Amino acid sequence: MSAPLGLVTIGQAPRTDLHEDAAPLLAGIPFTEHGALDEDRFEGPGEAAARAAVAPAPGEAPLVSRLRDGRSVALGHHALLPRMERAVARAEADGAAATLVLCTGNFPRLAATRPLLFAEPLVQRAVAAITGDQPVGILCPHPDQERDVARRWTALLDGPVRVTGADPYAPGDAPLDQVARAAAGLARRGAAWIVLDCIGYTERMRRAAAEAAGRPVLLARSLAVRLAAEAVAAGA
Repeated sequence: MSAPLGLVTIGQAPRTDLHEDAAPLLAGIPFTEHGALDEDRFEGPGEAAARAAVAPAPGEAPLVSRLRDGRSVALGHHALLPRMERAVARAEADGAAATLVLCTGNFPRLAATRPLLFAEPLVQRAVAAITGDQPVGILCPHPDQERDVARRWTALLDGPVRVTGADPYAPGDAPLDQVARAAAGLARRGAAWIVLDCIGYTERMRRAAAEAAGRPVLLARSLAVRLAAEAVAAGA
């Protein structure tokens, strides 16, 4: 059996919402999961303090991820970094040949002893290669991220960029409706491609976006997992 791929989420593991989409892309490659917040408790009377401890600083664009129970949490980079390094170390202790950080936010280099892959550059460079100079619409999870997301994608892509928010972690089927409406709006604004720029967006959401927008839709989670699986298969 090949060595596993480490999957590190900025929230809590396991990411059961990811398994159905990721398993076919891994083509039998085993994986081990760890979350940056696995050691934190978000239940009971200590929940408010736990959320405050990982919250974004004033004026900082938030990161958004999923807790083990399916709820979302807003995160700041400073609080996350040491937690992420511990999660990477746990993945490597499990024998991971390489580790994929499952977040499309921007992070500095983290301590690791084996190849460490970040979803953001994998996704961004793949999207740039696919879309060329065509207009691209980007969906992100939180309205407070839109300015930062627009800045980072505009610096990378040759064509114009439009950004809007749609929450992938809303309860029930609300994410499908939000994503569909947001994608249709981006298409009306001229987007030739739609990018679901968060690991929380699912294959079902991709299909809802494509149907509503009538445009091809690229999914961050599948791009990142496909490319990370290739690295492990190559013997990284």
